[in-house]
Amino acid sequence: MISLEVNGKKYDFDVSPDTPLLWVLRETLGLTGTKYGCGMALCGACTVHVNGEAIRSCVTPVSSVDGKRITTIEGIGKTKEGHAIQEAWIADDVPQCGYCQSGQIMEAVALLKRSPKPNDADIDDAMSGILCRCGTYQRIRRAIHRAVRMMAKGGEK
Repeated sequence: MISLEVNGKKYDFDVSPDTPLLWVLRETLGLTGTKYGCGMALCGACTVHVNGEAIRSCVTPVSSVDGKRITTIEGIGKTKEGHAIQEAWIADDVPQCGYCQSGQIMEAVALLKRSPKPNDADIDDAMSGILCRCGTYQRIRRAIHRAVRMMAKGGEK
C-alpha cells in the first residue's frame, strides 16, 4: 500500500510501486487538472508539488512519494501564493489554449515560495522548464509580477 496526502486528504493506494504519480492522480483520484504532455519530464504540464517542491509527476514513481504531501492544481489555490497566482492569471488573461497552465501555475507558485520578489531573470529561469506552445511567456511573467504586488498589498490587485 502507498499512502499519500493529496490536497490535504489522506489516501491509501493499492497500486504498483512503479506507477507514475500522474496516473494515480488522474486515473485513481480523478484529479485531471494535472496534464499528461510528453511523458519524459520535458514539458512540465504534469507539474505538482511534493512537500512544497515542484516535480514532474509523469516520471515520478508513486513509491518515491509514499508518505508525502502532494498538492495539485486543484488544491494550490488554498495557499496564499497559489491564490495570488490564480487571480493574477485571470487578471492578465494568461492562457490561450490552457493546456500547460496548470504546470505553469504550479511552477510559478513554487518560484514565489522560494523567491517572494523575483526579477525577470528569476522568472524566466524558473519558468523555462514549462513549455507553452502558444507563447504566452510575456503574460506569464507579467502575471507573476502582479501576484507579487497582490501579496504585498494583502491580496489587492
